[in-house]
Amino acid sequence: MVGDAYTTRMQCYHCEENQLENDCSAPQFIVNCTANIQNGCQKEIMVGVNGVSYRKACASFTTCLVVSAGYQSFCSPGRVGSVCISCCNTPLCNGPRPPRISLGPALRPLPPLLLLAMAMAALL
Repeated sequence: MVGDAYTTRMQCYHCEENQLENDCSAPQFIVNCTANIQNGCQKEIMVGVNGVSYRKACASFTTCLVVSAGYQSFCSPGRVGSVCISCCNTPLCNGPRPPRISLGPALRPLPPLLLLAMAMAALL
């Protein structure tokens, strides 16, 4: 069997290093992932001296989890040099960031996946 025309493919947002005001969550960034290989989506948020940039792509969910665990010590949201990687396995789950809540410059809420990762790390 070569392939099933009705196989549902994962869809993710895909972009390379878009700057802060464009987190590449518009429809033109949606791609179909490779069936049976890329069963998840990955999002990287990098903080540099010129601001925040994003990288989003299809990924193997398991591989993404391994990579994100390896980068956990580099994830310090808001700090220059921070690299945070999150993984998810539902269609378009690496999409739009949640709306901003204005709590002041030092009190930004952490992404839910980061909070989960931090809680899991504390248990280890």
